[in-house]
Formats: sequence, C-alpha cells, structure tokens
Amino acid sequence: MTNHEHFMKQALQEARNALAENEFPVGCVLVCDNEVVARGRRLNSTAQSRNELDHAEIIALRYLFASRPDINPARLTAYCTMEPCLMCYAALLLSRIRTIVYAYEDAMGGGTGLSRTGLTPLYTQANIEVIPHVLRSESLALFKEFFQNPAHSYWQDSYLTQYTLSQS
Repeated sequence: MTNHEHFMKQALQEARNALAENEFPVGCVLVCDNEVVARGRRLNSTAQSRNELDHAEIIALRYLFASRPDINPARLTAYCTMEPCLMCYAALLLSRIRTIVYAYEDAMGGGTGLSRTGLTPLYTQANIEVIPHVLRSESLALFKEFFQNPAHSYWQDSYLTQYTLSQS
C-alpha cells in the first residue's frame, strides 16, 4: 500500500461517516509530514439543511486554520474522495496547498482540469500537482450507494448521477 492509498483510506472513512449521516459521501484529509492534521466531510447536503459552502475540503481547511496555524500549507497534501469542485480547488490553491490527490472524478463539476492559462498570476504561477484516481473504485462504490438510495435528493437526476451509475 502506498502512502497515497493509506491517506485516501482515511478520507474514505470520512466519506463513509458522511454517508452514514445521509450526507453526500465526500471526505477530505489534510496531511503534513505523513500525519493527518485536519479532517472534513460533506455537511448540509440534505434537503432540510442544504447549502453549498460546507464541502469536505472547506471543513478541513477551517479546522486546520483554527487548530494548526503553525503549519506551512505548502507542505500539505489534500486527499479528497471526489475531485474538488471549482470552489474547493480555488480554496486549496489560495491556501497554498500544492498537492491534491483525489479518488473519484467529478464529471459534472470537477475543478482540477481547469486551464489556468487565462487567469491572473495568483493562479497561473501556482505549481500544482494533481494525482487522480487513488482508490477510485472504493470511492465510486460510495457514490453509487448514495445515488441508488431514493431517500437522497442531492444531485439526483443530474449528469453526475447518470455518469456515476454508468461506471463499473
């Protein structure tokens, strides 16, 4: 097992915790020097509490800034069970995190494939390493379980649902 798999398993546990709470199954861990320093999972994706600010990466970043302000973010690696969306990708970039590892591609809203060429120097000069598909099948299984449950309304009938359920 590689370090990437080891830490992705921890992000997957956060995603399982989210799913157990009927939330969208996204988890994130932030790692520095082979130690998990922050964790997050998707919150408020249910119909009763829905908002688009409480993504796993944002939750992990908030925890990191509150509990470990001493850490140089450039030394961090973000492990995400789903490819970060544009909001989370930008938040990771602005936080100076330069390595992002994800499990399952976000075919509908993933941000890591964005061409930064036409953007301002803040974004174009950031040297980012993105490592996709680490433990993809494990993450895919969680998303399939989520989308196959009629009780979950989040992103039902979306391209992401169709894409996910068509994957093997």
